[in-house]
Amino acid sequence: MKENNIGSLPGIPMAIILVCVFLYAVSLLLTSLEGGSLSGQRSAVVLIVGSVLCYKGFFMVEPNQSAVLSLFGKYVGTVKDQGLRFQNPFYRPRKVSLRVRNFESGKLKVNELEGSPIEIASVVVWKVLDSAEAVYNVDDYESFVHIQAESALRAMATAYPYDPTPEHPIALRSHASEISHDLAQQLSERLNQAGIEVLEARISHLAYAPEIAGAMLQRQQAGAIISARERLVDGAVGMVQQALDSLSERGVVELDNERRAQMVSNLLVVLCSDRATQPVVNAGSLY
Repeated sequence: MKENNIGSLPGIPMAIILVCVFLYAVSLLLTSLEGGSLSGQRSAVVLIVGSVLCYKGFFMVEPNQSAVLSLFGKYVGTVKDQGLRFQNPFYRPRKVSLRVRNFESGKLKVNELEGSPIEIASVVVWKVLDSAEAVYNVDDYESFVHIQAESALRAMATAYPYDPTPEHPIALRSHASEISHDLAQQLSERLNQAGIEVLEARISHLAYAPEIAGAMLQRQQAGAIISARERLVDGAVGMVQQALDSLSERGVVELDNERRAQMVSNLLVVLCSDRATQPVVNAGSLY
């Protein structure tokens, strides 16, 4: 069911008119009672009952709000004019907020693509785009948003690994923008039938489940140590090569292959060691 915008009458002028009609009807009734005019009494009663009944046609529409009107269960239209409005007194208005709202899901425990249990939560920013669809296509659109947001988050989390791999370069931890875009797209597809527009969806919490957090932390630490060692070794080899080339160019000392290999070994130990080295100074002959 699509939204149908309809107009409405300004409420304050209509309230003044109805007050005047009511006062006139009361005055006519009193005059008819004194004069004994039966037709005047009937007209006055009709005007009083009509003016009182018309007061049910007033309703208030606040900024960024709409009123969905129905007549005996049938959708009539939607009023978005702000302020005090007047419509058919038999119409039943239902207010729908059009303001931007956000929803934060609880921490969900799911298995990511590689099967590791993780904890994940998201923040969804949304608003009602079609008031009629939000009211009539779903039972409770706010509850619908919450349930579908958690369902989309679970489906998205199982489609990506926690950390990037050669087979799956896009991961939950390293590609926040791509993951947020995918989550927002899945939510839009699910909430479109309810007249809901998803403005933003992003992950607010991401971590390994407690039962494997320690093991995964050790794996990450091992990876970091290996990466640091590789960089350290690359730098040390470069420094050793530079030292040997500099000694050879300047003619400081001529080293045979055995002494050259020993010097390379000593320099690598000094450069790659975790602790301060204790060199032994040879004050005698060259060898």
